[in-house]
Amino acid sequence: MTGQTAGSFSFADWKEENVVAADDGAGIARASVVNVYSGTIEARGACEYTIVYHREGGTDGVFAGYERLSGSIAGRSGSVVLEHRGAFEGDTVHCTVTVVPGTGSGELAGVTGTGGFTARHGEESIPYAFEHSPG
Repeated sequence: MTGQTAGSFSFADWKEENVVAADDGAGIARASVVNVYSGTIEARGACEYTIVYHREGGTDGVFAGYERLSGSIAGRSGSVVLEHRGAFEGDTVHCTVTVVPGTGSGELAGVTGTGGFTARHGEESIPYAFEHSPG
């Protein structure tokens, strides 16, 4: 059975550090993030992002990361790893997420899925959509 999941999440913690600054102004940063999900996904996520800023101090760039969710999806408990890929421009972030195959545990073993979110800087609660199959 395939399910459409919707809800919201918030950043419980965000720690970012610059890793590489280049002469042309482009730079790379790393962020360790804790997310708290509510709705059909009831989970806490630990995420590690690599962020590329198009220029020093810029507000435009791209990112990729992996997040381990621990909790439940549609009432099924366990954990799973999500791959995040996205871009940001100004105060808007667009991100797609995909379940990394073979990372589910407990009742989430074998789960597959994709989804995403659009966030705006300063939002406390970010809506997400996620379509999944139990596996």
